[in-house]
Amino acid sequence: MSNILAEIVAQKHKEVAERQTNRLVQDLERATLFNRKTLSLKSFLVAPTRTGIIAEFKRKSPSKGIINDMVKVQTVTGAYNRFGASGLSVLTDGPYFGGSIDDLIQAREINNIPILRKDFIVDEYQIIEAKAIGADVILLIAECLTKEQVAQFAKTAHDLDLEVLLEIHSAEQLDKVAKDVDLVGVNNRDLTTFTVDVNRSFELAPLIPADKVKVAESGITDVNVIISLKKAGFDGFLIGEHFMKQSSPDKAFERFAGDLQHQLASL
Repeated sequence: MSNILAEIVAQKHKEVAERQTNRLVQDLERATLFNRKTLSLKSFLVAPTRTGIIAEFKRKSPSKGIINDMVKVQTVTGAYNRFGASGLSVLTDGPYFGGSIDDLIQAREINNIPILRKDFIVDEYQIIEAKAIGADVILLIAECLTKEQVAQFAKTAHDLDLEVLLEIHSAEQLDKVAKDVDLVGVNNRDLTTFTVDVNRSFELAPLIPADKVKVAESGITDVNVIISLKKAGFDGFLIGEHFMKQSSPDKAFERFAGDLQHQLASL
């Protein structure tokens, strides 16, 4: 685990311990959103009226600093939904990514498509919390979890009707793909060096179990890359920075989605 990732995980353990004392599991289970019927990201990724893009709302990152802290979550995620995103990814980590639980709640208020809670899950409490704030999918990062933790966390998520996206970066991490993992995401960003190489997705695609939905993450800036990834077996494409670094992420997504749909129609 890289130094920055280890630092984030250590901070996350402290943060979760504090939240558990402020809001008990019983309180989470009484939240209005806890009982809502969740939406299936797997289904939305292949819906003919959608793009397959999981569009991300992210204000900053450890490698890039501030990306865009001038836009509103409802404005951006509403446009993502309106112009064909298959799902939304909302950062809920504060210290390193500038996100919050309230961001996801606000996105949920106006969008009826699947929402991925993008965070560093280190405790089952966060999975229960994800259900209580309106998420449909959780992210598990292979780099910072054991095989046993992935299996247990994925089962807990399924018990709550949440889908699970397991993020990997190497062939060795495929050993952590558990029965209850629904989607396997290939992060093209190396979490130890933060360098990005989209070829990572193409290299790992044939190795991902056939019963898992494939998602390519990071470094996707061109609609032609998506078309190539589709041919390699990917149904999902998690894109955030490419849109968020624009002054108007909503307009950037509208243009990108329009170009993609035009290209797909001409195939």
